[in-house]
Amino acid sequence: MFYPLSAFIGLRYAKASKGSHFIAFINFFSVAGIALGLMALITVLSVMNGFEGELKLRNLGITPHVLVQKKPDTDVTPEMFKHIEGVVASGQQIDAEGIVQSSEGLKGVMFQGIQPKVMQHSSIIAENMLVGRLTDLVKGEYGIVIGRALSITLNLRMGEKARLMTSENSYFGPFGRIYSQRVFRVVGIFDMGSALDDKTVLMHIDDAARLLRSKTTKLAQTRLFLADAFDYKSVVQALDAEGYSSTNWRDQQGVLFDAVKMEKNMMSLMLLLIISVAAFNIVSALVMVVTEKQGDIAILLTQGMTRNNIMGIFLFNGIYNGIKGTAIGAAAGVLLVTQINNLVRLFNFPIFLSPEGQGVPTDLQWQQVVFLIVTSLMLCFLASLYPAYRAVRVNPADALKYE
Repeated sequence: MFYPLSAFIGLRYAKASKGSHFIAFINFFSVAGIALGLMALITVLSVMNGFEGELKLRNLGITPHVLVQKKPDTDVTPEMFKHIEGVVASGQQIDAEGIVQSSEGLKGVMFQGIQPKVMQHSSIIAENMLVGRLTDLVKGEYGIVIGRALSITLNLRMGEKARLMTSENSYFGPFGRIYSQRVFRVVGIFDMGSALDDKTVLMHIDDAARLLRSKTTKLAQTRLFLADAFDYKSVVQALDAEGYSSTNWRDQQGVLFDAVKMEKNMMSLMLLLIISVAAFNIVSALVMVVTEKQGDIAILLTQGMTRNNIMGIFLFNGIYNGIKGTAIGAAAGVLLVTQINNLVRLFNFPIFLSPEGQGVPTDLQWQQVVFLIVTSLMLCFLASLYPAYRAVRVNPADALKYE
């Protein structure tokens, strides 16, 4: 097979091990360092993506993506916001804070007055019901759906009753402040595996309005379900342009997701530094190759090879090691991500961190893998520039003086 002369000589130098075991040893460990660093970076990023996805799916499955406040003297219909890109469904909802009381104690909660049919078709809560259904919330029957964690905390089971109290619309009576309260019956239990399972109570929107001693039309907001909760900004901008005020999930969960993002970025930076150190091991290896091959360089120059071709030899040498390490690391990283749960089961590591113990959540994003591969190759190219420049500066007369 035909190779350009620079590539042919550079490949021979990169593969040569006889007579220069130390250089071969450094080359091996620079390739191994790049491969291990890239493998670790792909694996860690995929696991972090998986955990972020679980948080997004479970926490934001309970927290409304966007809540739109109604304009004065404007009727709200389910189709009003369907034209906004990213909105897949909408429904009326009442949000308020309160306390749930059972025979076991009290617990502060956020209760949501919902439209059961809308939530049944649009919310992930419906897919995570342990017992009952969201459509079991019937107007006037004062039923509630609670999380499994809350049911354990307050020892509430299906069919049992609990008292809900709220300070909204309370008033002073002969014996002091009288809070709005009513006895509700548990008609469903869900398990989202999120931190909000013990803080959320669902009820029919009309029952929530009665608890708050007001009308549904006065308290209701419009809950928008988005195709991707992280794409809320474009939806909020569209609502602002139409004159609607709104709140979104970042008001409640933004700090948590910012912390996860910062942790992922810091882990990526630290592991990228490992790849950088391994890539710049190529510098020391190539400098020694240049020093050892000064006679060869001088002979090639005297035979008519240009200095650009000489530079190409050592650039190819360094990039070859980078490509080899990057290819091994990318393949090993992808393989490890796809098989990580099998390895956990094989070696019996107790790190089943996702709900129901089904394994470590992973999300391999190919655009990230491509970006890491390109970054790794760029670092290897930059690491090869200085040794190649050193090779170009070789003076044939000085190099062959004692030959």
